[in-house]
Amino acid sequence: MANILVVDDEPKMTSLVCGHLEDEGHRVTTTVDPSEALELIIRHSFDIVITDLSMPKISGMVILEKALEKEGTGVIMMTAYGTVETAVLAMKKGAADYLLKPFSLEELSLTVGKITERQKLASLAGHYAQVIRDEKVSELIGSSPALEKVKKLLAQVAATNSTVLLTGRSGTGKELAARMIHNLSKRGSFPFIAVNCAAITETLLESELFGHEKGSFTGAVARKRGRFELAEKGTIFLDEIGEMSPGMQSKLLRVLEERQLVRVGGVDTIDIDVRLLAATNRNLKEDIRNDKFREDLYFRLNVFPIELPLLVERGEDVIELAEHFLKQMPFQHYKLDSSVKQILLDYDWPGNIRELKNVLERAVILSGGEPLTVAEFSLDKDDAPLGKNVGASKSETGLDITEREMILEALKKAGGNKTKAAEILKISRRRLYSRMKIHDIKV
Repeated sequence: MANILVVDDEPKMTSLVCGHLEDEGHRVTTTVDPSEALELIIRHSFDIVITDLSMPKISGMVILEKALEKEGTGVIMMTAYGTVETAVLAMKKGAADYLLKPFSLEELSLTVGKITERQKLASLAGHYAQVIRDEKVSELIGSSPALEKVKKLLAQVAATNSTVLLTGRSGTGKELAARMIHNLSKRGSFPFIAVNCAAITETLLESELFGHEKGSFTGAVARKRGRFELAEKGTIFLDEIGEMSPGMQSKLLRVLEERQLVRVGGVDTIDIDVRLLAATNRNLKEDIRNDKFREDLYFRLNVFPIELPLLVERGEDVIELAEHFLKQMPFQHYKLDSSVKQILLDYDWPGNIRELKNVLERAVILSGGEPLTVAEFSLDKDDAPLGKNVGASKSETGLDITEREMILEALKKAGGNKTKAAEILKISRRRLYSRMKIHDIKV
C-alpha cells in the first residue's frame, strides 16, 4: 500500500479522501495548510501527493514542484472545471494525473491504483537494470586486490559524466573497463561507440568521428553521420588515442571544448551530448615532451586516469580467467589440472589477457578434444637464473650464490619492498618470488 499526502484547504474534502484511501489500506497524512504541506514533503517521503490546484497564498503548482524534487513521487492534482488547462500544464511539468471536482471515490481509487502500479513496475525495472549492470560488471573477471581497486574506481567514476583516460599495456582489458563505465552510468541505455584511432588514417578518421556531407571528397556519395553523432546521449570510446595525428588532436580538442562539431565539407554546427572515454598504451607525458601529443588535449582527457594492472600482477585471476575462457570454447568439458595451473601461474604473460586467451585456444586445438595437459602449453617460462649466465644449470654453485646476492642487494636497496626490488632487477614480481623461494630468501 502507498504512503499518501492529501493537501486541500477544504477540511471536508481532505477528510473524505483520507477516509476512503485508509479504508483501502493506504497510509494517509492530511493537511489544510499548503505551508505545512511543503514542510511535510521536505521531512518525509510520500509515494503519492494529492493536492488541490487552487489554494490561497500557495498554489498546488508550488506543491507539485516541491514534491517532484523527491525522485519517484507521483502527484495527483485536484481541480475544478475552470482550471483544467492549468491542470494539463501541471501534467506537462511532471504531475502524474488530475481529478476533476467533483469526482467519484471509484475514480479516486482507479487513479491512485494506476500510479502505484506504475511505481511498482518502475521499481521492478530498476531492480532488473541493476541485476543486468551487476552481470556486466562481472565481465571483468577476477577478484585480486589489484583488480578490485580498479573495479571500485570504475564504479565511482561511472556515476559522473567525467572524461576518463584508461592506461595500461595492450591486452589488459581497457575496452572492457570502458564498457563497464558506460553500463554503470546513466547513459547505459544509450549507444556505446568504440573507435580504434590506430586503425584509421588521419583523413578517414576525421570523417569517421565527425561525419561528412555529400560530395565533400571523392567517394562521399551521401551524407554520413559520424561516430560522435551516433553516440548521442551515450558514450564514445577512443582507443589508442596516443596514435592520433597532431592535426586530428587539434580538431578533437575543439570538439571537446565546444561540445559542437561540423561535418567534413559542411557548414552547420551540430551540438553533441556525448561522454568521452579514451585509452592508450603509450606514455603520453613522454609523448608531450617529444612534441607528439598536445598537452592541452592531455589535460582535457586526463580528468580521471585509471591504470589497468598487468595480468602478472593479478595473481590467481589468471586461473579464474582461464576457466572463464575455456567455458566459451567448443569443448566445454576442459578442466585445468594442478600442473597446468602451475605453469599458467609461473608465466609472466607479456601479452596479458589477450595472450592468455590465445594460448588457451591453441591448447584446445592441439588437445583434439582430450583433457588438457602441460604438453599443449608452449610457454617460454621465464624461470631462468638472473644475471649474464642465463640458462646455466642451477647446480652451478657460483651462479646460485651470485643470483642470491643480487636478490638480497635489490631487496636491501628497496627497503624490503618486493615490487621495487623486482623493478631494480628488471624482472616481474612473480619471477622474483619464484627465485626467492628457490634460494630460501624470506623478507
